[in-house]
Amino acid sequence: MKSAIRSVPAYIVLLCLSAGFVLPFIWMVSSSLKDTNQIFQFPPNIVPRPVVWRNYSDAVQFIPFLRYLCNTLIICVCCIIGNVLSASLVAFSLATLHWRGRDVCFKILVASMLLPPQVTMIPVFVIFRTLGMIDTYGPLILPSFLGSPFFIFLLRQFFMGVPRDLPEAARIDGCSEWGIYWRIIAPLSFPALAAVVLFSFIWTWTDFLTPLIYLQDQTKFTLSLGLQQFQESHSAEWGMLMAASTLITIPMILLFVAAQKTFVQGIVTTGLKG
Repeated sequence: MKSAIRSVPAYIVLLCLSAGFVLPFIWMVSSSLKDTNQIFQFPPNIVPRPVVWRNYSDAVQFIPFLRYLCNTLIICVCCIIGNVLSASLVAFSLATLHWRGRDVCFKILVASMLLPPQVTMIPVFVIFRTLGMIDTYGPLILPSFLGSPFFIFLLRQFFMGVPRDLPEAARIDGCSEWGIYWRIIAPLSFPALAAVVLFSFIWTWTDFLTPLIYLQDQTKFTLSLGLQQFQESHSAEWGMLMAASTLITIPMILLFVAAQKTFVQGIVTTGLKG
């Protein structure tokens, strides 16, 4: 009984913090069902009266929503494949293989995580412009196949927790390094790989700055970039903007709810070994 009473303040703090995250989403959904007058009504009202369902149909027709959805899915799938392959292979070499300079390379990798992306934004843009990849999906997809330091660190820490007896026994039986990775390490690392998939999907799905920098043709726009079209120089279609934002947010929520257990397991069991 005493332990339950002691935990009450912690639950109150968590409840207040969760409300800070949930209330903006509730307001977005509520605004998506209102007209402009209701959105700017004071005092504000959470429950729309009347409910304006046409905002959703108008939002889908106002911009080429399905086209942008297809573009975003293509980029997301390619980035997920690139991040999983590149990060897992590099993490496998850093965690399982023994080669000269491995620890030094890992320290440099960790140090690179401290580098803000704004520092490398211009040099990377110059590289892709020299390669003639402006207004293509190359700058949005290719970096994922070169390995993300965060994903490499995450998977490397998880791989370090795999018992060393398993790869050693496989080597004795004549299994190649690729076979150890594919038959032993990868199947045992499903929670960590699922965390990489979820992170990669969310970051790519919500990315606005990278498509804004590299894409010029509107037929190649992503959903996050398409939201900008609801805002004009002197006005904005707020109801349709909130409706489109709700449609874009729902897939991330459903994905997280479906993979929550595996995602949390992958993060928790990563640990700090190494």
